[in-house]
Amino acid sequence: MATLFSADSALMRGLTRLADVIILNLLFIATSLPLFTIGASLTALNFTAMRIATGECNAVSADYFRSFQRNFRQATVIWLVLLGLVVVLAAWYVVVTNLTFGSLAELLLLAAWYVLAFNVAVMALFVFPYLASFEGSIRQVFRNARLLSWKHPFTALAALALIALSITVTVFYPQVTGYGLFWFFIGFAGIAVANGHLFTRVFSKYIAASAAEQT
Repeated sequence: MATLFSADSALMRGLTRLADVIILNLLFIATSLPLFTIGASLTALNFTAMRIATGECNAVSADYFRSFQRNFRQATVIWLVLLGLVVVLAAWYVVVTNLTFGSLAELLLLAAWYVLAFNVAVMALFVFPYLASFEGSIRQVFRNARLLSWKHPFTALAALALIALSITVTVFYPQVTGYGLFWFFIGFAGIAVANGHLFTRVFSKYIAASAAEQT
């Protein structure tokens, strides 16, 4: 019994990890409420989640606010750009589906829309974890996030599938997620930590390569 509740037991490590995820989730929700801060919140969420995933996080709040403050300006601009792209895509879809272009033209326009929307979605998955892990201009962040999403399609698809599955279950089976309690206590951070395992595997290769070039 003493071994079960010792500080280094599997049970206590699991409970500590759960507590970290809950704290991270609450921090993310609290700092996202102004809405325009969502970019910085997503960057800090991914930064802390990746550190939790690799076992490097010793203080959730300290890691979170360090990333939040350091990347606030760039993350906010990136968030506004992505929001603008979403508005453009939404307007495109509304126009195509409500105006008469002819069957072939509508099919081609919708096909182009789906391709572009998918590329924006997978790039957005990489852009905030990338910003949390590397330095660079906003242009470089977008460019490298896009290239990484193309170069590592299985990582992008796995991360996208996890988010899509969580949203689908929430919408169609709300009782499974406790009618929103899942998202309030653990959802955002839990998904970020799960995806953090995927992103750290990708980023570690480039971090190692960069370190080797500098030596």
